[in-house]
Amino acid sequence: MLTHFNNEGRAKMVDVSEKNATLREAVAGATVFVNAETFGLIESGQMKKGDVLAVAQVAGIMAAKRTPDLIPMCHPISITGVDIGFVMDSGRHAIDITATVRCVGETGVEMEAMTAASVAALTIYDMCKAVQRDIEISNIVLLRKSGGKSGEYIRNH
Repeated sequence: MLTHFNNEGRAKMVDVSEKNATLREAVAGATVFVNAETFGLIESGQMKKGDVLAVAQVAGIMAAKRTPDLIPMCHPISITGVDIGFVMDSGRHAIDITATVRCVGETGVEMEAMTAASVAALTIYDMCKAVQRDIEISNIVLLRKSGGKSGEYIRNH
């Protein structure tokens, strides 16, 4: 049975009022590929718009909090924590992003984590587009989730 449709076949928000509130956590990832020059500017903090990763971190946190405003069927939830991490990989000229979101509630935080990772990646693009137009964003994925009736999920790489 499709849970996002009512008896008339129209979209609806799923009712989670019968679910138990549990600790839920989701971790999502994204990767931003840049060229060597851009990577060096980010790493050294020399980008003209400012500290790229600091701005992307704040943008990711803000995005997690605004997810139900962007994704129509997402429930507004009380997020208890958001953390955005970055790993600079000089060999690949890549920035690997992880977004971790937690809550205690009736529904999960997968969409909040994926939105946070995506917006952090888009912010890196925005901060760097003046020096490089062919930046690539890829690998937006759910890495793991826990809590709720469906239990734990860990992505197999």
